[in-house]
Amino acid sequence: MHFSAITYLVVTTFVLITVAIFAAMDFPFSWVFYLTVFGQAFLVFSVFKVLNDNYTTNKTFEDFYEDYPIGKEE
Repeated sequence: MHFSAITYLVVTTFVLITVAIFAAMDFPFSWVFYLTVFGQAFLVFSVFKVLNDNYTTNKTFEDFYEDYPIGKEE
């Protein structure tokens, strides 16, 4: 099964938000610690997947924003 890079980022965000919630609710330290370690490892893995993603575009820096190209009349 192939997951997109954004899927990894969504899961990482969910895990690290869960860490904050667990810490605020005074969960046992071991749970918060191991979830933090897992979240950080998953963050490194997610960054690796994003940087190695096979994504191509025909946009350049001259296009400025992708949804509103400045200076180009269509």
